[in-house]
Amino acid sequence: MNESGPPMAISPLSTLSLLMPFLLLTASSALSPPQYRKTFIVRVLRDAKPSVYLSHSNWYESTLRSVATATDSADAASGRVIHSYDNVFHGFSAELSASEVEKVRNLPGVMAVLPEQVRHLHTTRSPEFLGLKMGDNAGLLKESDFGSDLVIGVIDTGIWPERESFNDRDLGPPPAKWRGECVAGEKFTADVCNRKLIGARYFCSGYEASNGKMNETTELRSPRDSDGHGTHTASIAAGRYVFPASTLGYARGVAAGMAPKARLAAYKVCWNAGCYDSDILAAFDAAVADGVDVISLSVGGVVVPYYLDAIAIGAFSASDAGVFVSASAGNGGPGGLTVTNVAPWMTTVGAGTIDRDFPANVKLGDGREISGVSIYSGPALAHDKLYPLIYAGVEGSDGYSSSLCLDGSLDPNLVKGKIVLCDRGINSRPAKGEVVKKAGGVGMIIANGVFDGEGLVADCHLLPATAVGAAAGDEIRKYIQSAQKSNSPAEATILFHGTRLNITPAPVVAAFSARGPNPETQEILKPDLIAPGLNILAAWPANVGPSGVASDERSTEFNILSGTSMACPHVSGLAALLKAAHPEWSPAAIKSALMTTAYSHDSRGETMLDESTGNVSTVMDYGAGHVHPQKAMDPGLVYDISSLDYVDFLCNSNYTATNIQIITRKSADCGAKHAGHIGNLNYPTLAAVFQQYGKLNLSTHFIRTVTNVGDSDSVYTVRIRPPTGVAVRVEPDRLVFRRVGQKLNFLVRVRTEAVELSPGSSVVRSGSITWSDGKRDVTSAVVVTLQQPL
Repeated sequence: MNESGPPMAISPLSTLSLLMPFLLLTASSALSPPQYRKTFIVRVLRDAKPSVYLSHSNWYESTLRSVATATDSADAASGRVIHSYDNVFHGFSAELSASEVEKVRNLPGVMAVLPEQVRHLHTTRSPEFLGLKMGDNAGLLKESDFGSDLVIGVIDTGIWPERESFNDRDLGPPPAKWRGECVAGEKFTADVCNRKLIGARYFCSGYEASNGKMNETTELRSPRDSDGHGTHTASIAAGRYVFPASTLGYARGVAAGMAPKARLAAYKVCWNAGCYDSDILAAFDAAVADGVDVISLSVGGVVVPYYLDAIAIGAFSASDAGVFVSASAGNGGPGGLTVTNVAPWMTTVGAGTIDRDFPANVKLGDGREISGVSIYSGPALAHDKLYPLIYAGVEGSDGYSSSLCLDGSLDPNLVKGKIVLCDRGINSRPAKGEVVKKAGGVGMIIANGVFDGEGLVADCHLLPATAVGAAAGDEIRKYIQSAQKSNSPAEATILFHGTRLNITPAPVVAAFSARGPNPETQEILKPDLIAPGLNILAAWPANVGPSGVASDERSTEFNILSGTSMACPHVSGLAALLKAAHPEWSPAAIKSALMTTAYSHDSRGETMLDESTGNVSTVMDYGAGHVHPQKAMDPGLVYDISSLDYVDFLCNSNYTATNIQIITRKSADCGAKHAGHIGNLNYPTLAAVFQQYGKLNLSTHFIRTVTNVGDSDSVYTVRIRPPTGVAVRVEPDRLVFRRVGQKLNFLVRVRTEAVELSPGSSVVRSGSITWSDGKRDVTSAVVVTLQQPL
């Protein structure tokens, strides 16, 4: 499925974003079967390099020569090294045949040979919505000097450096620790970098190893963004204040990123066919060596064990080096078990709404007005005139392709002069409008399917068009059918109402936002939290139309997009602000501050809703809750985690010592299992999973350690909100701190009774514990899952 479905609809690259499977890379089909090669990532023990080799690169090249098939020359074999890794990973990537893979696996010093996988993109008012206001004399922006000495590395599709969001006015020189560079390339000279955009690199060797030489008429061999996604995410994280800003006249106001003075480094790894692990790992390697403080990654795929996941491996070493890693949760919602980027050392971000939308309602011939959303600035349909309305699934070439308004599926004789109702799916939403327009249609309505529910995403359309929910789509189809049966015309028009502010309730969990439980480790609640991700205004390249459709020749400095891709850089920028305000905090402490101060209520004071259903959302939708930046600056207590704690976690996850070393580059003795069980990682949330197996009484415990980052001589008492039917006890129920930096432990006992469940089913119950000193509330979700095995 390559609809840009929930979020993106911006380009051929971005339309691959939703629920794509991991694909093994392939080499040229011209190779005979015995030599058929794929890209693999080879993990080595760094100290195993024989002394005869001057460098690790020499060793890797010699290794490939030693395993090369007889038909491959020694020079050609050694030239197959794609990337060498020195910082977050020790090893190299190369094209290998099946026989070569087996030979490499058996060589001394080789720990693992991992098949490369392909990832895809997960693709203003949000600073104000989050309480970050430019004129505040106190608060997170003031305390952090807007993040001015911090560097955010954005691993994405590159950047359009000339945008005003990346101007360097009033910024001093880059931080002294910065070791990166601005790499020149096609339409990108080294001097386009400045004191704001202080670094730019691109990585395409893995992509080209799979797909052959890139088509440089459609792609740019440089850090320059020819897609839009990277420019957009970078400016959300750290764009400067720009006024006036809008997209086609919508969302007028000041555009700003989360950390307006933070420095940016762009690492381009995503190309027309996707984002390849070998290139992503090279970007992690370079970013850590360059000296970034935060890595923002709005890219993902399906979940695999951590030792097979290049992103998890790269993120671990980045975290070990003190770099905060923020990653998008994915756009596979609203279904469960869809969350990606689930390693506990990453902060996994889902998406919520803000209090702004762009109403574009459908007025039917019977007088009913049905809510929709759209961004359209061309000649509008007349408000006082109705146009013939048809459903493409009935009037097109065949029931399926025409219902989706796929290219070439509509009969111009049936469509001309009419508004066309199209079903959502397969191609991007704006692309459907292009199909309708080519066939002579005057307008379009896009209806969600049952899976999409009622979540609506505003797109920049090429003709008068709007999107409506699944129930509204059914209503419109019934209206058309009823009109046909009575031999009366089905008619409609679309009413565009521009930008509307102060929408309630807000926030709401976005329908597309990926949901838990965590497919790899249920005891680690994912996503960690949510942030604004629906209809977000941010910078946009000059060479890409706002709809992302190739025929769109419009140019705009800003565009409005939706997706967890947009939520992730919000948290990346906030992490930079927190790091600037608290330079001594570790990545885990920053994550803890964001999670324990998050909230789960909306503007009405009630539990946030799920946009897809209109029902109350759950911890599986939002994790710890929605970010609250101002409270995160002063959380009182944090749950810190060291790299050795993660090693214990992996031991308790029954990973082998070799698998753990692949991830962590650290030796692991799992015999003692010091942490006791998997749930005892010092995570800011507590999740227990019980397999019932006929047991009546089920119990476990959690050990947690909190560090005082608030006031000296402070006392915290606990409030317990137990999950329904679950007994929770905290020992002690009072923590007395004498100094800042002091650590204290507590024990949480959880006990419940088995419930009647059908085989293979489960039930999730959630509550919380909150430590309070009277000024600060430090809240941790308590989640209990009861499962009935098959």
